[in-house]
Amino acid sequence: MAARFTQVMLGCIAWMLPAIAFAQGPIPATRNALVPFDASPFPYQGIVPKTGRPFLDVEEGERRGRRARSGVLWEDATYSDRRVLLSIPRGFDIRRPALIVVFFHGNGATLTRDVRNRQQVPRQIVESGLNAVLVAPQFAVDAADSSAGRFWEPGVFAQFMTEAADQLTRLHGDARAKPVFERAPIVIAAYSGGYHPLAFVLSVGGATERIRGALLLDALYGDHDKYLDWLSRKPEAFFVSTYGQLVKPQNAEFQKQLTDHGIGFTTDFPPHLVPGINAFLDVGAEVKHNDFVTQAWSADPLKVLLSRVPGYARRR
Repeated sequence: MAARFTQVMLGCIAWMLPAIAFAQGPIPATRNALVPFDASPFPYQGIVPKTGRPFLDVEEGERRGRRARSGVLWEDATYSDRRVLLSIPRGFDIRRPALIVVFFHGNGATLTRDVRNRQQVPRQIVESGLNAVLVAPQFAVDAADSSAGRFWEPGVFAQFMTEAADQLTRLHGDARAKPVFERAPIVIAAYSGGYHPLAFVLSVGGATERIRGALLLDALYGDHDKYLDWLSRKPEAFFVSTYGQLVKPQNAEFQKQLTDHGIGFTTDFPPHLVPGINAFLDVGAEVKHNDFVTQAWSADPLKVLLSRVPGYARRR
């Protein structure tokens, strides 16, 4: 009887081993999901930090909205999407050093039409070769608005990343992934109007100790004081601003501010984005701003930048 029990147990263990090995190994296919978050940038019903005025300043019956350059942007159409695009690339392995790439889209964007389909951000992460996952929140929906919403508030970005760890674990399918996602360093990439939410995340977001670098894609329109303060507090982080003609003056001004504060930088493209690197890359006047995430100084610039972050290679 004992021998038979041992034989059965050994058979069960042998049957389970492939499943355990699979769960601990690289995932076989990219997994994408659009997931509503509680700690999302919108809806937002607070004030605008720069003006001290209510963010929603228009009422029409039960409908609320915000005055903008293009007219009234209504809360239900523009500021109510809680969804976040999550992507775990094929080959991602929780046993290897992992990175979280957070992507902040620009004006006039949606997560599906633009971030996923047009700009191909999930694909660029797959092809970067990094053992990295994507977290991309929706800001104002398809609107000319760079507002940060709840990311204006102290500590909300940290709450967002805590929720991201839970949601990424569900998408991954193995509970052992959760501590990986809770501790993984963060690199934030911002395109165009994404510069403003990024500035506040670096200033008051509450997850500063995890943020290893910031990548700006034709995006340094302003908030120089917040970027300067972050670089002064986080000399071990890396900062890269790539730009065309549209924001060339703002990049020149920020370089001057760094010089005035004794913070070094390079205008050459560094081979590796290591701690302490601050780089500015002028891609010339011919690059179109609307195409910048897919075609700048090279095809797939986000992929190229991420591929230069050492220490997180995904096993091929």
